[in-house]
Amino acid sequence: MSRFAEVVVLALHAHEVMEPLTRDDPERTWRGRFVPIESQWGTSFGAGWATEFERMRPREGLLKHLESLPWPWPESVQVLIHDEDDECFGLWMLHDGKLVEIPLPRTRRFHQPAPPTEEFPPDPGYLMRTDQERELPEQTPEHLRDPRPAW
Repeated sequence: MSRFAEVVVLALHAHEVMEPLTRDDPERTWRGRFVPIESQWGTSFGAGWATEFERMRPREGLLKHLESLPWPWPESVQVLIHDEDDECFGLWMLHDGKLVEIPLPRTRRFHQPAPPTEEFPPDPGYLMRTDQERELPEQTPEHLRDPRPAW
């Protein structure tokens, strides 16, 4: 299923940790590679890497993989994700060794009901701004959502 998404990883002193993720690796659960975010002077900021995904399946397992890395400053790790259906980037940070989505003011993630079979990839839902003058969709009850991680 086509569904574009951008992912930005920000982390202090993480060049060595991120370097293997700048190359394709068929052994990873997710497919793709990160590129360093460059400054206007042509050198890396030293704290940022970005990648894009065109489909949903190739990104499965990304957050679990990022959680498993030996970050020199885990408290500095921030993962920004903008899925095609999101109205803004979402923020994930390491809490107790797990990447968890941090609620942003005036936003809310809405979830679809779980697909009928696991043949379909897990859906991350979509992040909407709540400060716009419009009616928001009805939230899917938690027990009807797909429990599989989308990232």
